[in-house]
Amino acid sequence: MKNRFTSTIVKASLATAFALTSTVANAEGSLSIYHWFEYIPQEVLDKFSEEHDVEVTMDTYDSNESMLATLKAGKLGSYDVAVPGDYMVEIMRNGGLLDSFEPAELSNFDNIMEQWVDVGFDPGRKHSIPYQWGSTSFSVNRDMYEGDINTTGILFEPPEELAGKINMLDSQGEVLALASMHLGIEQCNSNRDELKALNALLQEAKPKWASFNSDGAKDVLVSGDAAAGMIWNGFSAKARNEGANIEYVYPKEGLVVWMDNVVLLKDAPNRDNALKFMDFLLEPENIAAITNFAQYTAGVKGVNELLDADLIASPETNPPADAPAGSFVAVCDEETQKLYDQIWTNLKK
Repeated sequence: MKNRFTSTIVKASLATAFALTSTVANAEGSLSIYHWFEYIPQEVLDKFSEEHDVEVTMDTYDSNESMLATLKAGKLGSYDVAVPGDYMVEIMRNGGLLDSFEPAELSNFDNIMEQWVDVGFDPGRKHSIPYQWGSTSFSVNRDMYEGDINTTGILFEPPEELAGKINMLDSQGEVLALASMHLGIEQCNSNRDELKALNALLQEAKPKWASFNSDGAKDVLVSGDAAAGMIWNGFSAKARNEGANIEYVYPKEGLVVWMDNVVLLKDAPNRDNALKFMDFLLEPENIAAITNFAQYTAGVKGVNELLDADLIASPETNPPADAPAGSFVAVCDEETQKLYDQIWTNLKK
């Protein structure tokens, strides 16, 4: 995932003329969004608010896991929509945290690109719509390191020049997936010896990392506080556009691919407005504005001709011919997931 929202709640302001003639009391309702940080421009929220006469509020999170924990801790029923990644949609669907809808309830449903309709994490799109998709890898500051970077060893067995200067995403699924790729082992692995090797790799790498930071993953590369960092491709493009001399890597061992999705949450207090918002995001003009801001890729037809030229040419969205195929984060069975949770807990101590 992924205009910085520094507070936890962001209210979509109405256009000036509209604000002079309207109040919350006579608005048609509200919409409460639970969303990734720095991932949607304010003007898109303003546009929806004005077009539908809806007051919009938004809380932000920095990982799929923190979003899930918050909802399970009592916030389900407080939000109308959230924006989880592919594997988290499946976890939430299996856990009964999502409401369903019929395609006919969204007038723009047919705008979804065919390859993103019947997806494994939400077959037939009964609970979600595509938002943005991209990849998770790492970027290296070429002013600070000139050597070979085409390997996940940069993160997990770093050269001396980078040791102590690496930022990792605070994202369990993605960190453990990349570490598994580095070792050449399967995700959702119940082989105890291989899990011990995974745990050992992470524990040995940890002293060579400077930080776990998702919302600041871009800023530490721009400031030079990190010489390398695990990062999402769009966030890396933003860092490069802000002056960091970084290169986004498609390592030979593999990388994570993901799709974030807008889901209709169970017990949504404003279900009708949630569906209006989802339909709004399936209009090419609206989702293209988000894509140009976030620097990822949309799953909606008719967007490409609306994209900025710099984004179309961006190296972060144009992998080299020899780049490996990416892999989604796998969803484990409950018992296997407990093993991975323990590895992550030990890593974060």
